Amino acid sequence: MNETGPTRRRIGSGTPYEATVGYSRAVRVGDAVFVSGTTALKDGVLVGAGDAAAQTRQILANVAWALDQAGATMADVVRCRIYVTDITVWPQVGEELGRVFAGIRPANTLVAVSALVDPAMLVEIEADAIVGSAAPT
Repeated sequence: MNETGPTRRRIGSGTPYEATVGYSRAVRVGDAVFVSGTTALKDGVLVGAGDAAAQTRQILANVAWALDQAGATMADVVRCRIYVTDITVWPQVGEELGRVFAGIRPANTLVAVSALVDPAMLVEIEADAIVGSAAPT
């Protein structure tokens, strides 16, 4: 906390897009952490081309990394927003989400969108967390 309120901390992943587009991988304000829309990139390469489940697994790993950098864990997640480019893949995406969030059970929205920034990207996920709110296991 500073004189004007909670401290704002930006977490970057080092991609050139963060500065160009003007966003952070995650932002922590007080105990709240907001993770930007995250795709299945690893070291700049898309993981799981054509496989929504594989992309979801990589996205969740990327989200977990961002949360860790902000001092949070997946257990602190209170809300997710999931975007898919093909609604028929929701069962595969949902199964992967369930592997991570079954005991946490954050609020959740899953919607189909017409496209993501790269046509090979099938899934994008945003997550909000509150540090210290971990669901009992």
